[in-house]
Amino acid sequence: MARRIGLGRGLEALLDNNDESSDAQNTAANIPFPALDTAIYSSTKNKLHDIVQLSADKLIPNPGQPRKNFDETEMNELADSIKTYGIIQPIIAADAGDGSYIIIAGERRTRAAKIAGLGTVPVIIRDYTDQKRMEISLVENIQRSDLNPIVEAAAYKNLMDYSNLSQDELAMKVGKNRSTVANALRLLKLPVEIQKSIEEGNISSGHARALLSVNDEKARDKLFREILADKVSVRQAEKKAASLGEKKNAKKTPGSKRPPEIDAMTEKFINKLGTKVIIEGDMNKGRILIDYYSMEDLERLYEILGS
Repeated sequence: MARRIGLGRGLEALLDNNDESSDAQNTAANIPFPALDTAIYSSTKNKLHDIVQLSADKLIPNPGQPRKNFDETEMNELADSIKTYGIIQPIIAADAGDGSYIIIAGERRTRAAKIAGLGTVPVIIRDYTDQKRMEISLVENIQRSDLNPIVEAAAYKNLMDYSNLSQDELAMKVGKNRSTVANALRLLKLPVEIQKSIEEGNISSGHARALLSVNDEKARDKLFREILADKVSVRQAEKKAASLGEKKNAKKTPGSKRPPEIDAMTEKFINKLGTKVIIEGDMNKGRILIDYYSMEDLERLYEILGS
């Protein structure tokens, strides 16, 4: 039996129109969906009859959809599942006014349905403002567990910019921890080449965080090349990033010899805070320098240190 996947706290709240439409979704697999041109749809607000059958060809992608690439293998697997079980959770769409319908949530399901050869698909039609439509599309993608880190970060930024949200407000809306949102947004500070490498899966988010802790562009680029060429692990990348910070600090204080315990503690700080950290001093006295790159980043560090 297929397991029904929930919408997620943030998306469910956005889709709520106070008409108990979630009940319709829960029973979607067990009722006959009426055709769009039936009198039932146009004349009643019966929550079950909010679900209609539409031609998949009439559904068009949301221009605000952050996900542009869809893995072919995953789409074929989803299509096979749809052939066996059908579409368990209806597509959410808005009337474009020209005979077509803009997909608000469910573009993957729509694409897979076409691959599976379905003539029509179950759709819940909703009338949303452009802003609400953008929010729902972005939140649906953000809540997918397999979302590419760069696409996820771009979705966060788009939603913040489009809806004029702070990081705290965004975190509440999408049901994520604020630190998760802040760490994701930091990836967008990396050069385009590194972002592309993350998006293509050549380096991980852990590698990216290590690179973010290196301020010197030449040193960061050198470490990036090493990660690509030598298949450096995240742990090794963090050590190399910490070492680059230590070398820079050593140039400022020539002749100083760092105890290994200080080096080990520096590494722990970097791993914990996800940013560049320098410890100046010896085993008895010194100071800790922690880099931040925006007010949001500073607030993120405050939350970590205060927890």
